[in-house]
Amino acid sequence: MTLEAFFTPRSVAVIGASTKPQKLGHAVLANLVNGGFLNETRRVYPINPKAETILGLQAYPSVLDVPDAIDLAVIVIPYPHVPDALRTCGEKGIPAAIVISAGFREAGREGLEREMELVSIAHQYGLRLIGPNCLGVIDTVTPLNASFSAGMPPGGPMAFMSQSGALGTAILDWAQAGRLGLSKFVSLGNKADVSEVDLLQVWAEDPDVRVILIYTEGLPDGQAFIRTARRVSEKKPIVAVKSGVTKAGSRAVSSHTGSLAGSEQAYHAAFLQARVLRAQSMQDLFDQALAFGYLPPLRGDRVAIVTNAGGPGILATDALERAGLSLARFQPECIRELEQFLPDAASAANPVDVLGDARADRYRFALERVVADPGVDAVLVILTPQAMTEIVETAQAVAEVAARVPIPVLTCFMGEARVGAGIEVLERYNVPNFPHPERAAGALQAMSRYRRYRAEPEPEYESFQVDQAAVRAVFDRTLAEGRVTIGDAEARAILQAYGLEIPPSELASNPEEAVEIANGMGYPVVLKVASPDILHKTDVGGVKVGLQNAGDVRDAFDLITYRAQRYLPEARLWGCLVQKMVPPGLEVLIGMNRDPQFGPLVTFALGGIYVEILKDAAFRIAPFSRREAQAMLGEIRAKALLEGVRGQPPVDQQALVEALLRIGQLVLDFPEIIELDINPYVVYEQGQGGIAIDMRLVLKPASRSLDAHSLPPAEGSVP
Repeated sequence: MTLEAFFTPRSVAVIGASTKPQKLGHAVLANLVNGGFLNETRRVYPINPKAETILGLQAYPSVLDVPDAIDLAVIVIPYPHVPDALRTCGEKGIPAAIVISAGFREAGREGLEREMELVSIAHQYGLRLIGPNCLGVIDTVTPLNASFSAGMPPGGPMAFMSQSGALGTAILDWAQAGRLGLSKFVSLGNKADVSEVDLLQVWAEDPDVRVILIYTEGLPDGQAFIRTARRVSEKKPIVAVKSGVTKAGSRAVSSHTGSLAGSEQAYHAAFLQARVLRAQSMQDLFDQALAFGYLPPLRGDRVAIVTNAGGPGILATDALERAGLSLARFQPECIRELEQFLPDAASAANPVDVLGDARADRYRFALERVVADPGVDAVLVILTPQAMTEIVETAQAVAEVAARVPIPVLTCFMGEARVGAGIEVLERYNVPNFPHPERAAGALQAMSRYRRYRAEPEPEYESFQVDQAAVRAVFDRTLAEGRVTIGDAEARAILQAYGLEIPPSELASNPEEAVEIANGMGYPVVLKVASPDILHKTDVGGVKVGLQNAGDVRDAFDLITYRAQRYLPEARLWGCLVQKMVPPGLEVLIGMNRDPQFGPLVTFALGGIYVEILKDAAFRIAPFSRREAQAMLGEIRAKALLEGVRGQPPVDQQALVEALLRIGQLVLDFPEIIELDINPYVVYEQGQGGIAIDMRLVLKPASRSLDAHSLPPAEGSVP
């Protein structure tokens, strides 16, 4: 069913409505009564078996005693009684319920069981559930305040969803101060049923929502979020803050990829692929909300600055350049008109310096000429409070010009006490003001990024002809032996099955066999220890390269096996892998670490033994398109090495893209792969392809049960 009952109900029941002002049940009821919801067509029903009336409304012992239909129930009672209350809602045919009560998953295993019971009841009766452990829901358009927030926020074009109720109260307080206009507010709490994905789908079609804001601590169904957010972002911008990324999802890993990848990398890739604008702080979220909520779309990256002070103009110029934007170049006619009107000491170039004695009329003239220039995509007006400055009048002039032009006009009235009255004028006209030029530049940068997102084509996912049966045979044999790790000796079949080139290789169980293989293969060769218990072969001295003859091979075999037995006496040794030594090329890493929320996080980085130290990597969540794979190559700091430096030719980037796509398909086809490394993958100059030298995998045990990562995080938890 849809979620309309949460936002436009005709009747609301408050289960746990209280006569005592200090109780949450009283606060929720009071918000409904005093927030404008109650009228001749909309009804509120207090549910309390011990009261006859509350706040002048007739109270009922149960929702089953209410004679009329109920669209929405708000449950504010102690947690042991919530399941029974929700069951009576189902029996009454109520389609939606908000459970504000705490004491569920955030309270431990018993709380989780209670929460699962709520979900079961909701599914049984076909009702939708927000919460539990949440602040509630607000719709300023209806108007509806089904929360225990202190008051109703002002209306506006922004919709905000928050997993944190405490943070939600701060947002609402900030909004009530006049700095943010909300059409919708939802505190999701534990997200037992309704999640970010559900709200994105609803708000995408809501004409009262221009920008969607998200604060989340975890996205349990990450793949669904990516798919949904990508569709929604075609219609309106989504700005998100994600907390708890520095250590979330950490665990022991046995691959380079596992060391590189983490929750931060997964969320960065997910938001990028979902075309969600990532805010680094709540301040960034507010700044971007103001820009997207009140400004027309940005059509290009050319910005004009109008200022009465040179220093702030320079700061703004630097900030815009760091943000990837550029100063607009004015048309000759625009410059000529500015020069004719402005004082001789003023600057008609960009930034336009109208000088410290500029009054409102000078600001108005300069702004009107600049916004009319076809080479200007946005204007930043900077004002510092000087002796001659007409702060309120200038704000009025800026607001009037901004209201009639199709490009963004934003301001930076710098200061506090003296500019306050001017800022109030700007806010009244919905002209975003930023206290510092850097924050204004950050807002424009977000608008520019969203413009580029909308210009991107929809991703097309490729599928290659592969031999899944060969891979399945390797996995079945490995798991049947009680192992979960697959080293290079066994991984060759997997690489070949998915169309990646590998060097000629063969397993030798003794020195004589190794010599025979090497003689047939041709020198030089490489020897690698072959053991299901040794994944990092170089750590035990288990690799010898550049072997030129039979004596080298025999000595290397003995040395490698001796070292392996000495350092890991319990390891099972199969012998050594004899591998044809390939020509030198650029060594890169291609890998995957399966994120608990988003799934396969594919990694591209420079390869070799220093990969974990350099930590220069790019990430995407599979599936990803050829275009996205190509973008990964340009995101590492060492991308110049791919393009050719100091006389070196460019490498075969298409071979790298092809390898990334094939590995992306492999880890989608086999979800039991937890970690994967190809290190190194040697890529040659353009047109000559690449070759996978070494590969290792870690599988999920066949009997592995659901762990904590399988459950969506409750408020305050870290996934």
